[in-house]
Amino acid sequence: MVSLLDAELRKLLGLRTAWIGLLVGFLAAPALVFVSAGSTRRAIAEGLYTDASDLGFQTLGIGVLGAMILGVVTVSSEYTPTGDDAPGARQLTTTLAAMPRRARLLTAKGAALTLVVAVQGMVTTVATLAVTRLVHGSLVPSPAPGRLAGAVLYWVLIGLLAYALTLIFRNGIVTLTVLVVNTSVVSVSYLLTKVTSAAVYLPDIVGAHMFLNEVGDHDVAPVTAGLVMSAWVAALLALAGWLFGRRDA
Repeated sequence: MVSLLDAELRKLLGLRTAWIGLLVGFLAAPALVFVSAGSTRRAIAEGLYTDASDLGFQTLGIGVLGAMILGVVTVSSEYTPTGDDAPGARQLTTTLAAMPRRARLLTAKGAALTLVVAVQGMVTTVATLAVTRLVHGSLVPSPAPGRLAGAVLYWVLIGLLAYALTLIFRNGIVTLTVLVVNTSVVSVSYLLTKVTSAAVYLPDIVGAHMFLNEVGDHDVAPVTAGLVMSAWVAALLALAGWLFGRRDA
């Protein structure tokens, strides 16, 4: 299993698209802190921030796009044609020939993704909060360790969510488009919370309660939020594994 994990790590880090995800994840959130510094200071002065401790943590939303990209390309790379001379051939055929035990393969891929995304989330969270403290000084209180852990866990679960959805739909472009639009353009999940309070338990919304004090009009305890989002991801991974085991390569 160790050798298989090493192989999947090398495969993931050898993808050019994965490095786009890494760069987006590492750089976007800290950069946004600098870019939005002026408007954030004005919002604080006008009393629009009732909880300044959310500063920095809110910015992580843009960085988590990197985790989504990594989760998608971990799977979508397997369904990419290997070359123009064999348009029907895909990397997955070779992968399954080398590792026919599909459950073992998915476990190794998920573990490799989790390791990379956890490191990315930890580094980015610490860097973003450090930059936020540097820019805004004493306006921003020191974060509690639990909130840091919640942010990193959210990062990992989002990556695994993207991984599961790509396995289910077998289309990276569709999955990534839906996730990016829902995260950065129009959050369908957030709009649904205006219709029914039950929507607060959708995975992308409830997960934010692990590290943000203010998320919309509803409150969910951080531990409850973590359990609910973990349950969502576990269920989708189980469905993805079941489908993957019954489909042709």
